[in-house]
Amino acid sequence: MKRFLILCLSLLFIFSLQAQLPEDALRMSYVNPSGTAREQAIGGAMGSLGGDISANYVNPAGLAFYKTDEVVFSPGWAFGASHTGYLTNNMKSPSVNQFLLSTSGFVIGMPNDQDKNTAFSIAVNQSADFNGHIVYQGKNSYSSAAEAYAEEFNASGLSIDEALTNPGISYGTRMALYTYLIDTSQGGLGPTVVQPVNVLNAGGLLGQRTDITTSGGVTEITLGLAGATHDKWYYGASIGIPIMNYRRTLQYTETDLSGNTNNNFASYTYTESYSSGGVGVNARLGAIFRPNLNWRIGLAIHTPSAYSITDHLSGAMVTNTEGYHGTDSIKSGTLDAAANAGNSLDYDLYTAWHFLASGSYIFPGEVTQGKMGFITADIEYVTNKSSSFSLPADDNGNIPDNSYYAPLNNTIKSFYTNNFNFRLGGEYKADEIAFRLGGSYSTNPYSSPDLKSNRITVGGGLGYRKKGIFIDLTYVESILQDVNFPYSLSEKDNVYSTVKQYTGNLILTIGIKL
Repeated sequence: MKRFLILCLSLLFIFSLQAQLPEDALRMSYVNPSGTAREQAIGGAMGSLGGDISANYVNPAGLAFYKTDEVVFSPGWAFGASHTGYLTNNMKSPSVNQFLLSTSGFVIGMPNDQDKNTAFSIAVNQSADFNGHIVYQGKNSYSSAAEAYAEEFNASGLSIDEALTNPGISYGTRMALYTYLIDTSQGGLGPTVVQPVNVLNAGGLLGQRTDITTSGGVTEITLGLAGATHDKWYYGASIGIPIMNYRRTLQYTETDLSGNTNNNFASYTYTESYSSGGVGVNARLGAIFRPNLNWRIGLAIHTPSAYSITDHLSGAMVTNTEGYHGTDSIKSGTLDAAANAGNSLDYDLYTAWHFLASGSYIFPGEVTQGKMGFITADIEYVTNKSSSFSLPADDNGNIPDNSYYAPLNNTIKSFYTNNFNFRLGGEYKADEIAFRLGGSYSTNPYSSPDLKSNRITVGGGLGYRKKGIFIDLTYVESILQDVNFPYSLSEKDNVYSTVKQYTGNLILTIGIKL
C-alpha cells in the first residue's frame, strides 16, 4: 500500500525526459522519396530535371523551368506489412493501409521580354509516413528487459521511496519498483533483485514479445521562388513549414517458460502510449546549370528542420510474482503526463543537413512532337550525426541547462553515421504517352557494422499529356531493412530484432496547365 501511495504522488511531477530516444532523430531524416506520381516513378531524382512542382522539396531551382501556370493534385494509397526476426523466430506483422497526399499545389510561371523567367509556387506534401505495425517474439535465456530498469535504479543511488517520486526516473523503472518486478533485499539495504533474472540464473527461459503500432507523419507546406536567365542558369529557394504528428503504442511482455510456479515470477506486461507533435521550419537553396539542350547539372542544400515539439507519455505495468510480497498480480496504475497539461514536455529538435548533386541527359534535347525522353540521377549526402535535441528558451529568452541532452546527443553522434541516398530514373515519351521507371537506394545510417539497414525503392508509371491536361499514375515498392531494440543494457550485449518492411504506394497526379 505504501508503494501505491508514493507512486500516485509521482503524478505531480514532470515525466522523465527518456521519452526522447536517438531513433526519434533518425525517424525525421531517414524517409522515402515523396512527390508527384511523375517524380516517384523516376525514383525521386528531381535534383536537376525541373519542370515539376515537387522541385519545391528537392531543388527549388527546378521551378524556374515553368513559363505557364499549373495546378496539381496528387492523392495516393499506401499498404504494406513487416517481417521480423528475433532470437531465431521469424514472423509476419499485421498489414497497414492508409490514404496519403503527395505533392499538390500550384505554380505560377512569369516569363518576361528580357530573356529571364520567374516562378512562384505553394505546395503541400506528406514528406514522411510513420504508419506501421511490427510484432516480434522469441525465447531468451540470456537477458531480460527488467535488467534495464534495475540498471537505472542502481545508477540513481536513490531508495525505492525516493525513486518512485523522482521525475528523473523513467516510468518503466518506477512501475517495476512498485510491482516488485525489481526490488531490494534486506529491507532496502541489500542488492537489487530482478525477478526474471532469478529464472535465468536457475537455467530457465523467458518468452519475450514486443508489439509496436505507429501512426502519423510529416505534412510540409512550402513556398518556393525561382528565377532563370538566358535559359541556362536556374536558381531558387523554398521555405518549408513541416507539421509533425507521431503516435506510438508499445506493449512488451515477458513470461516464465521454465514451468516452475514457485520461483517468484510468472510474467509482466508493460504498456506505453507516446505522442509527439510539433511545427518546424527549414529552407532549401538550389541551382541548375543547362550548358546546352541535352545536359542539366543541379546542386542543392537543405538546412536542418528546426522543430518545436511537445510530447505526452503514459504507461502502465502488470506483474505476476507468484505470491512474492503476499500477492500474485500487481497493477501499477497508469502514470500519465498528459493528465495535466502543465506536465507535458516541450523541447527542440534539429534534423540533419542534406547536400544534393544531380545530373540529367535529355534526348533529343529540343522539344519535339514525336519521341523524346531523359535519364536523370541524384546523389544526396545526409548528416545524421548532426541531429540534436535541446530545451527551448524560456519566456525571457534565457537558455536553459541542456546537460541532460548532452549524453543523448553524444549517443546520436556515436550510434549513427552520415549516409548517402542514390536515386536514378528515366522517361520515354511517345506523343501523348510517357513511360517511366526508376528507383532509389539509401545506405546504412548506423555506425556499427553489426547493424544492417538500408532502404530500396523501385517504381514505374505512365503519364498522359494533351491540351494542357496531364494524368500520371505510378506504383512504388519500398523495402526497408532495419533493426529494433526491445531494451538497452549497458552491462550485457543487447539483443535486437531485424525488421524488413514492405510498402506499396499507388500515386495518382492530376494537373491542369492554365
